[in-house]
Amino acid sequence: MLWIVPISFLILFELVADIIAKEYSLKGGWVLWTGAILGYILANIFWLSAMKEGVELARGAVIFSVSSAIIAVLIGIFIFHEETSRLQIVGFALGVVSLLLIFWE
Repeated sequence: MLWIVPISFLILFELVADIIAKEYSLKGGWVLWTGAILGYILANIFWLSAMKEGVELARGAVIFSVSSAIIAVLIGIFIFHEETSRLQIVGFALGVVSLLLIFWE
């Protein structure tokens, strides 16, 4: 389970890049664009590291995707004040349940 550390950094850098990309979409500017690209590159370096540490492709991809989606929803709601529907909240809750199930062995 050494792959949990690089997966965590993958998710962290992906979310930082997502925040910078959102700021770029609102304000523009090459500095924000460059920051977002660098964040995505760093995230993918940690993806390669997680693969090297033994994460299975299917499991790692699901953990990364669902975790990123859950945290992105929280960032959208609490930082960027985006609106969500009840159905979207249900999807969010199902994402949390899916992570619990994928780690349950």
